Amino acid sequence: MKTYITITLDTRKARKDGTYPILFRISHKGKTIPIASGYNVKESDWNEKNKIVKNTFKGIDTPSRLNNLLLNKKSEMLTKITKLYEAHVLESLDISELKDQLMESEKSIMFLNYTDTQITLLKKSGRFGSARSYYSMYLMVKKFRKDKDIPFEEITGSFLRKLEADYLSRGNSLNGLAALLRSLRAVYNKAVADRVISGTRYPFKDYHIRKTPTVKRAISQEAIQSIISLKLDQKDKCFNARNYFLFSYLTFGMNFTDMAWLKVENISEGRIKYVRKKTKKVYDIKILESVKPILDYYCKGKKPNDFIFPIIRQADPAQQHKNILWARKRYNIKLNIIAGQCGITENLTSYVSRHSAATTALFVGIPVSAISQLLGHSSLAVTQTYLKSLPDNVIDSYHEKLINLLSLD
Repeated sequence: MKTYITITLDTRKARKDGTYPILFRISHKGKTIPIASGYNVKESDWNEKNKIVKNTFKGIDTPSRLNNLLLNKKSEMLTKITKLYEAHVLESLDISELKDQLMESEKSIMFLNYTDTQITLLKKSGRFGSARSYYSMYLMVKKFRKDKDIPFEEITGSFLRKLEADYLSRGNSLNGLAALLRSLRAVYNKAVADRVISGTRYPFKDYHIRKTPTVKRAISQEAIQSIISLKLDQKDKCFNARNYFLFSYLTFGMNFTDMAWLKVENISEGRIKYVRKKTKKVYDIKILESVKPILDYYCKGKKPNDFIFPIIRQADPAQQHKNILWARKRYNIKLNIIAGQCGITENLTSYVSRHSAATTALFVGIPVSAISQLLGHSSLAVTQTYLKSLPDNVIDSYHEKLINLLSLD
């Protein structure tokens, strides 16, 4: 860390009373900038070698007390510089920005600046999805603040309620806001973990992220069967989309991003072994007979290090992330075409195969704990979000079974 502070007397121009201002001179990236200490002494009362006030000083404060005040202030600023360094923020600041941070005596690191640094770090570590989510949240806060940054301490429950009201007033959805606020909470938690803020004023203690129930995403087994029975030529523009959907369903809802990253080398001893991008959980899935034809088709003639599906087409990590986003967008468009061909009225998306696999598993009696493990969820609560919106006909069936247990004659 090549940033340091010296206490010095600015003798370039005397004040009317013959004193000179004591300055904290900040050195950063080869440049210096002064911060006024608020104290002034005569040149004869200043020890330039030791950077302290001499005992000859006569003023409201004693020389020892004034020196202690200066040293304590210097120590506070050095502590803040260390926090900026540990949070990987210091290198992103020019000297003027660093001065602004140090002059915020009661405030911590600025939120937008810290978030921008976290986005950069996420990109460097290849976590482009998280970086994209953080950036969307960054833009929301920046727009609400009219391009002005905000100290962490001003992000309170009251601030979040005002942010919510502003966001929703522009016709945005509550669930869209919930996703953005989860990113904001993640950044706040990271700042607490980095010890750049204390966390004593944690805003999510009195503000809770709200969301509305999502539209049912699962489709019936009959609808799945209609997709299986759909005959498409290899040249059909929906050929790959149909195969992707079935592959996801038959591998218990494999996520589209994880499908994109699958390589031939992930297939071993009749199993698919991979690490999920989102959760880093290790998966080990048995290759069932129904999955083999799809794998055989896409693996034919490929080397171990080749991607199985033609989704990622470039070597640069950032471009690979864009490949997946673009491919998923086209995939969803083609799924809607397939839905029309199969007479499926529900909105068919890349998530439907995953939700449908989970819901069907519940129908056939697989315990929720096992479904949770198959989906790779961190808790049963997450799995419940997949299963809480059962189709009406299933609820009716359960209702009938309950009543049939009774003798009402």
